[in-house]
Amino acid sequence: MLINDLKNIDFLIELDDNKLFLLEKYQNLTLEMNKVMNLTGNDTPEEFATKNVLDSLLLVKYLNFDIKGKNIVDIGSGAGLPGIPLAIYFPETKFYLLEPIKKRCNFLNKVVEELSLKNVVVINERAEELVKEKRSFFDAATARAVSSLNILLELSMPLVKIGGFFIAYKGKNYEKELISSKLALNELKTSSKLVVNCVVPNTNDERSFIFFEKKEEISNKYPRSYSLIKKRPL
Repeated sequence: MLINDLKNIDFLIELDDNKLFLLEKYQNLTLEMNKVMNLTGNDTPEEFATKNVLDSLLLVKYLNFDIKGKNIVDIGSGAGLPGIPLAIYFPETKFYLLEPIKKRCNFLNKVVEELSLKNVVVINERAEELVKEKRSFFDAATARAVSSLNILLELSMPLVKIGGFFIAYKGKNYEKELISSKLALNELKTSSKLVVNCVVPNTNDERSFIFFEKKEEISNKYPRSYSLIKKRPL
């Protein structure tokens, strides 16, 4: 599958020619950067379009709330996945790409500039630093291929508003992580609202989305330092 083939995906009904052009430009910038910095591996255009862009946009099919006009933080954004494809698809939603590695942020800023993405902000910080100024600010958070759920919950939920969501992109083996997250869910005043198991179209790749809702305000002691979170996860 190539970027232009995404227009044939039935749930991507708002994917017009301009958005396809921007997605292809993003793909080309990423593949070019892959030659000097490992962002997504040695992807071909077909692989990138399917396993990165389409996989990122698969969330569109399962969103059960309107994110237009909302503030979304993409934690550990890396090459901008899923944040950049989602920002292109939802131009009326503001996406904050949170990435602690400077050289990746430099790449993301280049993408934002060359694609003129007015709804994207790149932040070169860790979640536990951003929370000092953005606690309970975001309507939702996303994370794809970043860390285990109990760690991600502690990083994301303090940033999210009461009633807001953290949406985790996970593979087929998410069940053990979810079971291990019971303490985190309790401490972080969060409930697991929805689990979706699906397959990326035109592939055999399994994808699971887990939606977590923040029920109450969280103690200011969370998130802890990242070293402590990794050493003693909830």
